[in-house]
Amino acid sequence: MTARKIKILIADDHKIVRIGLAALLKMESDMTIVGEAKDGEAAIRESLRLKPDIIIMDLMMPKKDGIEATVELTEKLPDAKVIILTSFGTSDGIANALEAGAAGAIMKTADDDALLSAIRKIASGGSYISPDIKRLLQTDPPIPKLTPRQLEVLQSMTQGLTNKDISMKLGICLDRVDAHVNSLLTKIGAANRTEAVAIALRKHLLKI
Repeated sequence: MTARKIKILIADDHKIVRIGLAALLKMESDMTIVGEAKDGEAAIRESLRLKPDIIIMDLMMPKKDGIEATVELTEKLPDAKVIILTSFGTSDGIANALEAGAAGAIMKTADDDALLSAIRKIASGGSYISPDIKRLLQTDPPIPKLTPRQLEVLQSMTQGLTNKDISMKLGICLDRVDAHVNSLLTKIGAANRTEAVAIALRKHLLKI
């Protein structure tokens, strides 16, 4: 009896990446490509339609990013397993995706054998986080989850607004803005507003 092949869907907004992954996976006798998606919404739609075993998911995609898509698919299609494949250089998006239910994470710079091993391990019920991502999570710890109000304040800070400006924009008292800013600086480990903005941009904490 012929062994059942691992059904794979590739979700990445770069066509050249999808082509490269498809070419690699098609050479494996135990794997088959059932579909592709160029954004998060399409990844959800095609996964629900095609019911793959494995979804190779990029983190940064239009419409819905890989984290949002992973959250929805984990809920709606629990038998499918998500592998984050990313060039994203900070720990926050990866940590959020793993928390959302992704079964594995691997960098796009990994060699072919590492990706193939990850797919087979996860398809058989395991999990896989590549060594470079483990190091990243250790050396660049993810920022604790920010509240919606803290994100609004941080967004305003990246726009160069003063606390008084933020108070007027958000319709809250200046003392409350001061408290939010101080709490935010502590939470993300920033010494001042300039460093907070730099961290926000480096870690892609905001959708700008």
